[in-house]
Amino acid sequence: MHSMQFNIRISSNCINCIRCVAVCPFHVLVRNSANRMVEVGSLGRCIGCGQCAAVCPTHALHHSAYPTEKIHPFKTEDCPTSEQFLLLCKKRRSNRTFSGQPVPKECLQKIMEAGSYAPTAHNAQDVCYKVINSASQLQILSRFVADTYKHIIHILQNPLLKPFLRRFRPQYYDNLPSMLNVVAEYDKGNDIILRKARTVILICTDQRDFFGATNADLAYQNMSLMAETLGVSQFYAGFLCSAIRLKKGGLEQLLGIKGKIHAAMALGIPKVKFNNYVERPFRFEFI
Repeated sequence: MHSMQFNIRISSNCINCIRCVAVCPFHVLVRNSANRMVEVGSLGRCIGCGQCAAVCPTHALHHSAYPTEKIHPFKTEDCPTSEQFLLLCKKRRSNRTFSGQPVPKECLQKIMEAGSYAPTAHNAQDVCYKVINSASQLQILSRFVADTYKHIIHILQNPLLKPFLRRFRPQYYDNLPSMLNVVAEYDKGNDIILRKARTVILICTDQRDFFGATNADLAYQNMSLMAETLGVSQFYAGFLCSAIRLKKGGLEQLLGIKGKIHAAMALGIPKVKFNNYVERPFRFEFI
């Protein structure tokens, strides 16, 4: 979004509170030193983040990317308290006990909408979502993981390559037992890759986005918390994501996806629900 050309206009009902000047990250809005009024400075710097439109108390600032119908007031008291939000974080778990029921479409839409409100580096806003619902396409995902792992296992076990790879790619051998187990279970008909999830959401960005992986992971966090509020089970499809990294562009080509897949969320309606959360240690220090 930051590559677009925008237009900003300030109308006469501006109260000159200069909040827009304060929140603009690239100093597009400035205060005239002579008349002390807010005005548009270097419009070419605008990345379309919407900070100015969101902070204006009188709707005097008109941004071409955010017309009036896209600006919505809210009350802070309607938002969850810090205790409520922390409880949501504590109770969220990666629940792989799927009942086999499909996830309602409206739930999937809310989950992806939550992802769209996550921050993106440079306000790129290029994160997109590919929803895999059909059984045949879900099978393609699992088979892609198994085939990719088999190929990597073959390379790692090659006696001519092993001495070199063990020295320069030791992390591959750390994960070799896990890959062998996934393949063995898959060949026996036990899919421990998707765990009978009814839906997988692939989180993608433009190929050229330098911060694509970070932007996708930020979106995932929002999505996982929204899924928790809706009673939808989800887990990070780690085996699938590792296979995507091991065979760059392979799944995108297989599914006809333009862009790069960075993260994958497996979802379903839970068979088992949790009634408790367990405490987790966390480390921090003030420096």
